[in-house]
Amino acid sequence: MVSTSSPSGAPTTPRVLEVAPHRLSAWLEGFAERHGGSVPSGMPERVVGDDGIAADLQYFEHDPLGVILVRRGGYAVGRVRGGRLLVHKVGTRYVQSRTAAGGWSQQRYARRRDNQVDELVGAVVDHAVRILVDLAHTPEETGEIPIGGAPVTPGLVVGGDRQLVAAVLSDRRLASLVALPRRTLFDLPDPNRAVLETAIKRGMAVRIALSDPPA
Repeated sequence: MVSTSSPSGAPTTPRVLEVAPHRLSAWLEGFAERHGGSVPSGMPERVVGDDGIAADLQYFEHDPLGVILVRRGGYAVGRVRGGRLLVHKVGTRYVQSRTAAGGWSQQRYARRRDNQVDELVGAVVDHAVRILVDLAHTPEETGEIPIGGAPVTPGLVVGGDRQLVAAVLSDRRLASLVALPRRTLFDLPDPNRAVLETAIKRGMAVRIALSDPPA
């Protein structure tokens, strides 16, 4: 059971689940079986069981998706349409950790580290410009036009190191991406192809926050 208070009575963060969109109906049915109540239709934003357990649902229905992941150990940039990775670039870069040394050695070390960070950010920006810069302005891709001609609503998934992601998006060449709806995944490890695939699945998932009824 999800607890919303600690032994001291202080509130805690609700448990968050990520459910693939195609599994949402089954999850809602299971929620009703476990906690009572009826099974809602469509895309509910909140469901409360007969026992008071509440589920708040957050959707990220955007297509195409741009993905930018960056940590000190590497990066991944991808473009996704209909859940399919169309084009991507994964790479590694070495950025030294901070040092406890003092004096001139520390200053020299810090400059070298700053240069490595700049090179990492610059590489990610260059690939994002090539792969994603027109994402906000592309009405259709690869012949996959939404049924009924409904407009696409692009979105951006970012993850890894919060400060490095911010540095990438601060580049004026990526200004068109900044205003896009965004999902953040700052708990991801150093990016590689497998982490990129995970980020795509999590970026498209329905986030569900479960909480107990008020005491």
